[in-house]
Amino acid sequence: MADPSHYVFWLAARSAGIVAFTLVAASVVLGLYMAGNMGTRPGYKRTMVKLHEQLALAAIITIPVHGLLLLGDTWLSPGLAGVFVPFTMAYRPLWTGLGILAGYLAVLLGLSFYVRRRLGVRRWRRAHRFIVLVYVLGVAHALGAGSDAGGIWLRAIVVLSAVPIAGLLVLRYGPRRGRAGASPARVAR
Repeated sequence: MADPSHYVFWLAARSAGIVAFTLVAASVVLGLYMAGNMGTRPGYKRTMVKLHEQLALAAIITIPVHGLLLLGDTWLSPGLAGVFVPFTMAYRPLWTGLGILAGYLAVLLGLSFYVRRRLGVRRWRRAHRFIVLVYVLGVAHALGAGSDAGGIWLRAIVVLSAVPIAGLLVLRYGPRRGRAGASPARVAR
């Protein structure tokens, strides 16, 4: 068995990537849940917004940590361009490039919360809907470039996050039922 001390940066980068993915997934689930106005208890909205914000910020911090730790991996040796410029890493360039794009999009859309009044809340909300793309790109990156992509545990994490996200997306954007007399054009957002 190989000595793990030779792979410290790879192990740390891999761990940070899994944590980042999980944080993004949790943030997306919570964001979709809030967008569907599913909770009504007093103080609920404020608490959920704070939790959503903290999850998103933790993901925004963990994503670059994942990439920066790869710089220490002597086998991968991605170099700065490989970590920061999409599709330039020699190792699985498509899948690593999608991960880098997901990281940039996560930072851009996540931090846009703090300038939403300047952007206009309506414009910000429209742009913020693309945060689901961060999750989708993260799935592609994890399964396409991840060394654990074949592991049942990583696939379980992906499935366990995909099911609620897919369900909440259907509830949010799917066909509306149970509204008597409402035409599809009137119900659509």
